[in-house]
Amino acid sequence: MVKDGLYYALALSALAACAWYFLSPPWIAPELLLAAFCLYFFRDPDRVIPDGPVAVSPADGKVVSIQSDQPGLTRVSVFLNIFDVHVNRSPIGGEIASVKYQTGKFLVASREAATAQNEQNVVTVQGDGTRIVFSQIAGLIARRIVFRKKVADRVEKGERVGLIKFGSRMDVIFGPEWNIAVNIGDRVQAGASVLARRKQD
Repeated sequence: MVKDGLYYALALSALAACAWYFLSPPWIAPELLLAAFCLYFFRDPDRVIPDGPVAVSPADGKVVSIQSDQPGLTRVSVFLNIFDVHVNRSPIGGEIASVKYQTGKFLVASREAATAQNEQNVVTVQGDGTRIVFSQIAGLIARRIVFRKKVADRVEKGERVGLIKFGSRMDVIFGPEWNIAVNIGDRVQAGASVLARRKQD
């Protein structure tokens, strides 16, 4: 479990205790329900990372878009609802080449406009002759993006790198050396689901 969930749950439990002391037992139900939801939301299950020349999904959720925004580049967009695991993972192993935070709006993350307009953290990972760019995108509810790595850090494929709190979106941009392995509507899991396979020479 991500420690943030424990902090939220403890704070809400403290509010429930105050409600019990100063008000009456029925007033504690909302705080306890929210505390339980926070423990559920910030879960962080282990995943089996697939071997081979593949790129894994950096987020749990539903594939809502596959677009070629620029020649030779393909963007795969994954929408995370509030019931998905929100821990983010690196799609490939390599080095963090850049991290760029962009301010923006908080549109509904499932909308196509969120890619260009929403607040987001854009990360580039490069290794083994390839590079992949992924963006942690805030949504209508999500207002807090966490990224725990820095430029020049080494990461393994499927390694935990951060999270987006509450509903959000993850965009992943692949170069021409990758074959996309998912379709719109597919459900994917961070670190476990293959988004793309490296083309063989």
